[in-house]
Amino acid sequence: MNQFFGVETLAICVTSLKTSSVAIVAASLLGVPVALWASNNYFAGRGALVTVFNTLTALPSVFVGVLLYSLLSRSGPLGSLELLYTWPAMSMGQTLLALPLIVSLTLAALSRTDPRLRKELIALGIPAWRTGWILVKEARFGVLAAVVAAFGRVFTEVGSALMLGGNIRHSTRTITTSIAMETSKGNFEFGLGLGFLLLAVALAINIGFHSLQETRAR
Repeated sequence: MNQFFGVETLAICVTSLKTSSVAIVAASLLGVPVALWASNNYFAGRGALVTVFNTLTALPSVFVGVLLYSLLSRSGPLGSLELLYTWPAMSMGQTLLALPLIVSLTLAALSRTDPRLRKELIALGIPAWRTGWILVKEARFGVLAAVVAAFGRVFTEVGSALMLGGNIRHSTRTITTSIAMETSKGNFEFGLGLGFLLLAVALAINIGFHSLQETRAR
């Protein structure tokens, strides 16, 4: 019990939250504008683009790990950056996993907004950036749900985290990589405790999201 409530567990939680939070911020800053652009513009291949993003929501984390490992390894084109086995490399992998989910769910949220609103904003000559901001605010609950879902995806993934981070103590060891390590050593109680901790964090995030929804709905 003392082992579970020690500095080791705290460091693991901090690393997990740090890598996932950075990834979600990056994926949101990229994904929401992409979804907004695809929602407001009709062009040849738009349907194919949406299909690609929908397909990539099921992108295996181990594939992302292999892809980035080949780029960040010493023999890879980005090897000079020396990012492999660091938490930024883990965040890069998690960003690639979160991005398709945010784009797809944000597109779905924007598609449910009143089409007359978009036409009225254009007719009034509202600048494109402000029109986009108003539409995102209109679909804010759906956009927030997309971000929360993406956070749940990256916070609980283990494949790319192991490959890109290396599970280094007090550096790149996360809750999920610790669970994998502890269970492989036969330390099932500690691994199970970390699993419950993982669920508790995910539950807290979802409770916060629903509380925000209820507050804004009043």
